[in-house]
Amino acid sequence: MSIGIFFGSTTGNTEDVAEQIQDQLVPLASNLHNIADEPVNLIQDYPLFICGIPTWDYGELQADWEDIWEELDTLDLTGKHFAVFGCGDQIGYPEWYQDAVGLLHDKLCGLGATPLGYWPTKGYKFEKSLAAIANNSRFVGLAVDEDNQHELTEGRIADWCQQVINEYNATL
Repeated sequence: MSIGIFFGSTTGNTEDVAEQIQDQLVPLASNLHNIADEPVNLIQDYPLFICGIPTWDYGELQADWEDIWEELDTLDLTGKHFAVFGCGDQIGYPEWYQDAVGLLHDKLCGLGATPLGYWPTKGYKFEKSLAAIANNSRFVGLAVDEDNQHELTEGRIADWCQQVINEYNATL
């Protein structure tokens, strides 16, 4: 099985996390795709894909994702599975923490894809998030805060990748 990892990154944090995810997925084949350089329709080539999106400013999409946002609506993702992760600053922007992850999750669900990899909110400090569900007990994907919790990133990525693979295998 091959897994596509699609990301947009302005500062390099989301790209770094995407590379760490790729490293965790060994020995499974995974391919990195920077959406600024490659067509987003490649998502359709994978039965399981992972998308990385940082949240900017006051809950805004990262520029590369914003550029292809409407193009996503042309994709048919029926029968595909996906997981999302995002970078954000829970201290500097507690009212919008991981909002872009929530927006992307909802967009991909609306295109027929099935989500995996919901992640607990325990250990995070934020006020509101479009990515938080179930009375703020879970995020719809992995939340990474390289600004304030860098020391937790490696362990979170390892646990989340194993969770996503286990959930995907359970669907087969």
